[in-house]
Amino acid sequence: MTDKTMRYTDQERDTLRNSAMGAMMLVSKSDPGIMGTIKEMLAGSKALRSASPDMQEIFKGSGGMPKMPKGSQADMENNVMSMLQQSMQILQKNPQDQQNFRNTIMSACDQIAKAQGGVSDNETQMINKIRSAMGG
Repeated sequence: MTDKTMRYTDQERDTLRNSAMGAMMLVSKSDPGIMGTIKEMLAGSKALRSASPDMQEIFKGSGGMPKMPKGSQADMENNVMSMLQQSMQILQKNPQDQQNFRNTIMSACDQIAKAQGGVSDNETQMINKIRSAMGG
């Protein structure tokens, strides 16, 4: 772990990681299909690899799978939106990290939506909700 990523607590890094993965999951689930989901998650992962090295380290986490929200679709959406808002508050410590996080998440969501050959209305609506949750 770098000195830069140490400025965030373990809990903050988990929130950042889980909110990123949750946002990607919401876009993918907004246009369901098993083959599409696989393509979409690969596209989202590629976008996360384009993040700054510090953000990549946060997204990788300390091992294991990120914690995905449970419950109904509405519950999952509310939880992820709340985590995204928390992430933006956490990242106020470093505006450069905040912008990098926002750009990376939006790029990942866009890549996921485009992975199946086009962006559906449901995907566009979800991307807009994610953008709004991050103050964009």
